[in-house]
Order: sequence, then structure tokens, then C-alpha cells
Amino acid sequence: MPSILHMDDSSPIVAPGCLYVVALPIGNRDDITLRALKILEGVDLIAAEDTRTAKLMLSEYGIKNRLTAYHEHNESEKTSELVTHLVGKNSLALVSDAGTPLVSDPGYRLVSAASEKGIRVVPIPGASAAIAALSVSGLPTNAFTFAGFMPKKKGKRVELLHTYAASNGTVIFYESPKRVLSLMKELVAVFGDRPAFFSREMTKKFEEFLRGRLSGILATLSERRSIKGECTLIVSAGGHRVATGIDEIRAALIDEMKTTGARPSEVAGAVARRYGLPKGRVYDELLNLKKSTPGP
Repeated sequence: MPSILHMDDSSPIVAPGCLYVVALPIGNRDDITLRALKILEGVDLIAAEDTRTAKLMLSEYGIKNRLTAYHEHNESEKTSELVTHLVGKNSLALVSDAGTPLVSDPGYRLVSAASEKGIRVVPIPGASAAIAALSVSGLPTNAFTFAGFMPKKKGKRVELLHTYAASNGTVIFYESPKRVLSLMKELVAVFGDRPAFFSREMTKKFEEFLRGRLSGILATLSERRSIKGECTLIVSAGGHRVATGIDEIRAALIDEMKTTGARPSEVAGAVARRYGLPKGRVYDELLNLKKSTPGP
């Protein structure tokens, strides 16, 4: 393809000794920015999460530049080497496999170490799965929490989910297709059945969006033989529905106990799902209600 990337020597795009954090497309390669291409062509070295993936992407634009691997398995040892490269007034671009580096990808150590050395760190903005999904989710965008990938150990994961459940903003999760159903089941149990948005294969040929409550999206996905592609799941804050007063919750708990005679944990779960609230929070209120109600 004709090159539009060559720079005017009198006005260099790339500064010596500068670290550029370059966002790449999350799927559709047409989402690369012209500035990103100029930086990738002009730097002295590119640190890539996967050099093979980066090489394929660069070759499409006729960019032949030096690459070095920088990923979660060599991040600790490689950081000092790259900082030395920058201190020597050599420029460096940091890229991940897709999207914006450091957003659930390696790079924190490098940016932190470079900053401590007084090295200039410049963002080259572009695609981010979290922001792309949020922008079309239809859920509140004024405040949000990026949770990224949850821990693999259930205890730590559930503990974190309880923390996020109390958040006043929309919560954004990344998850693999193999674990996304398990995550959604835990979200329903901890968050309650809140409004949610599920995206898969964003910007690619088989891009898919699902909107509704967590339970509805979970039911739809559970019917499939398999789920493919990286997934982004967004869940609304507990306050997305009309605010519910504590008296209404208490009345619902009393009614549920009288009507069903179920165990306290089941009563709390039923009311939590009805109002889109965390089960733990409703259960605590049930215990408070029992303490304040005189016995027979």
C-alpha cells in the first residue's frame, strides 16, 4: 500500500528517550490511528506482548521495525533493560496484543519505572474494549469501575464481587468465554438481578451484543453449546432502578417470610433478586429486622 507514514525530517514525530504507550485495535484492524502508525514506524524499538502478533499487524502497513517481547512472564526482568534503553536517549513504543496497554495487560512496571527516572511517557490513545462496550451499553456512564479479569480462586473472587456490589457506578468486567457463565451466576447471587450488557467479539465479523437483566443474559448464553471470543460484561449500579427505601425492603422481607416460610438465606435471595440488590446487604437487613422484632 502507498506509504503515508514517512515523516518530515525537519519536524520529527518521535522524541528521543521517550516511552510511547500505543493503543492497537481490539479486533478490526482499520481502527488503528494514523498517529499510532507514525509512532510505530519511527521509534527505535517496539516492546510487544506477543512479537508474532505485532509483526503480523505491522506488516499490513509496511512497517519493519525492531521488536522485543515484553509480557507477564518476563516483565520483572525486562523492565530494567528497557529503562536503560530509554535512559540512553532511545525511543520505545509499548503495545499489547489488542487495545490499550496496561488495561488488564502488562506495562505497569515499565511505566512506573520510567516515570521514576524522569523519562517522558506519552499516551497514543485508541481502542479500549471497556470504553467501547460502555459507550453502547445503554447503562449509566457518568461513573464506572473497571474490574477487569476476576481472580481464578473463588474465595478472592467472591470477596471482590461484594466490594464491587457496593459501588455507586457501573461495573465493567473482562472474562474468558470458558468462565463467563460462572461469573454471571456469582454476579446474580452477589449483586442481585441487575440490568446488564454483554459483548463478544467486538469490532469483528461475529460481533454480538446482549442487553437485559443478568438472569436473562445468563439464560440466553446457557442454551448455547459453546461461547467463543473475548467477553466484556457490564453491570449497572444497584441504584439504576428507582431508589428503594429501607421500609419497602423490610416490608418485602416480612411478606416473603410469611408467604413462603423459607429459610432466611432464601428469603434474602428472593428479595435481593426482586429489587436488584446484593444478597448480602438484604440478608444483613433481615438479621437487623429479626433483632428489632420482639419474640413471641
